[in-house]
Amino acid sequence: MSSHTQYRTEELKDLYFALPYQKSLIKNLIQQFKYRPFIKELAQPLTSLIITHFQLIEKSPTAFTNFILIPVPLEKKKLKWRGFNQAEEIAKELSKFLKIPLLNDVLVKTKETLPQVELSDKEREENIKGAFSCQNQNKIQGRKILLVDDVYTTGSTMEECARVLKKAGAKEVIGIVAARG
Repeated sequence: MSSHTQYRTEELKDLYFALPYQKSLIKNLIQQFKYRPFIKELAQPLTSLIITHFQLIEKSPTAFTNFILIPVPLEKKKLKWRGFNQAEEIAKELSKFLKIPLLNDVLVKTKETLPQVELSDKEREENIKGAFSCQNQNKIQGRKILLVDDVYTTGSTMEECARVLKKAGAKEVIGIVAARG
């Protein structure tokens, strides 16, 4: 039985992650998922790690009954290149397990950004500023949101998404990722 330490930031109420990103196995899985050969099916084992994490910390699926899932979006060009949004694939699996709705028509990536992986912490923050917007805001008014991505490194992307969601009327945002850097 492991425990969960609340991870609160300016915009996130908490963050759940299955494993540290430094572990080579999870790093390899995520890289094969996000980069060529793009193994879309890896969404399942990556989500299983998150679910196992919830079970280990005794976080029951019912704890998230009043939440909605929103994946961190990709810009159109990147989506076309990869053929799927890795965050959305994880969110789909989580949606089945938690039995809560997944909304992929709320958060949109409107600005092309440089790949975060090549940037310093400060550059990441600047790079991602203003990259997301919210549509169909009525769907999230006063709602609690589980924001899903594959990896949380510096938190710039998730912070920016959470900020945009809260500005659009979301009550609170909790992050869920397979790995944390």
